[in-house]
Amino acid sequence: MSFDPRNILVIDFGQLGDVVLSLPALSAIRERFPRARITVAVGTSCAPVVEMSGYADTISAVDRVGLRDGPKPLSVWKIIQFVKKVRAEKFDFVIDLHSLSETNILGFLSGASKRLYARRPNRSLDFLANFSTRPPLEDSKRHAVDRYLDVLAPLGVKGAPRVPRLKTRAEDDEAVERMLKKERADTGTPLVGLFPGAGHSSRRWPIEKFAELADSFVRNDGVRVIIFAGPEERSLIKEFRAKFPRNSIIFDRLTLPQLASALARLAVFVSNDTGPMHIAAAVGTSVTLLLDKSAPDSYIPVEGRHRIVRGGMIDEVTTEEVYLAARELLASGRTATLFAS
Repeated sequence: MSFDPRNILVIDFGQLGDVVLSLPALSAIRERFPRARITVAVGTSCAPVVEMSGYADTISAVDRVGLRDGPKPLSVWKIIQFVKKVRAEKFDFVIDLHSLSETNILGFLSGASKRLYARRPNRSLDFLANFSTRPPLEDSKRHAVDRYLDVLAPLGVKGAPRVPRLKTRAEDDEAVERMLKKERADTGTPLVGLFPGAGHSSRRWPIEKFAELADSFVRNDGVRVIIFAGPEERSLIKEFRAKFPRNSIIFDRLTLPQLASALARLAVFVSNDTGPMHIAAAVGTSVTLLLDKSAPDSYIPVEGRHRIVRGGMIDEVTTEEVYLAARELLASGRTATLFAS
């Protein structure tokens, strides 16, 4: 294919887990157009993931939540300013990986002569795309990684690596090492990470069972437990301190790159279906993922060395099931050092 754009805008407006799972597609775009300047438009909270990946020359971060929930006049003004900024960049090619109606309109207003959009039934505005060959219609049963790569099929992208990878940064590694030293957790004792939060209560394993799991690890395996929490879990910190073993470490103020560095130091990470779970897998840490039986397989880690534990409802998953699955990974002794910088 002779198509050779030099100034590409990639729109990647998914949530944290979506952006991590889009990394193979971003890598494939970088590989396909090595001489192009690539700008990735991404939500502000997810921008560090793209920055760490190294696949973008420029990142255009957008506060999507603020635009959606803020005062209407201010939101409209910010949208107009962002469109002006995009048009000023004079992109010659737009790829919309996530493809929502508003991002399709943004691609159209960019002024780019060629536009390639994911085709999402009842979500995307296919008539605004104009690339000569269209990607296949999105199949929700396919893994999210493959759905993103499918968008690039018209570019001749085939057989691209499917596993998302992130490398940690030296400055974040050093910051995490200082935190662990302060907690006296830098002695070589295996570290087991737990993420009791989730975006929705229906996807959250009970905190009491996470605490039981932590107690089993401390009593039987001599590990240090690290409990991770984001802004949505801050209200639960008091409960964590009351229910988890006394020597548990709580990290609730990490930046996203620091989170990646901390996750890379774990022997195993036990989590609900969350963005941090995808980051842990991307830095090479073994993951035990908790799901209910209705959860699709399209967002589970790509590699088979992780463990998935399911119940009819997520609160039906027993502590013993999770402990045995996570302990199997702990016993394997695999760490994420292969992927850390």
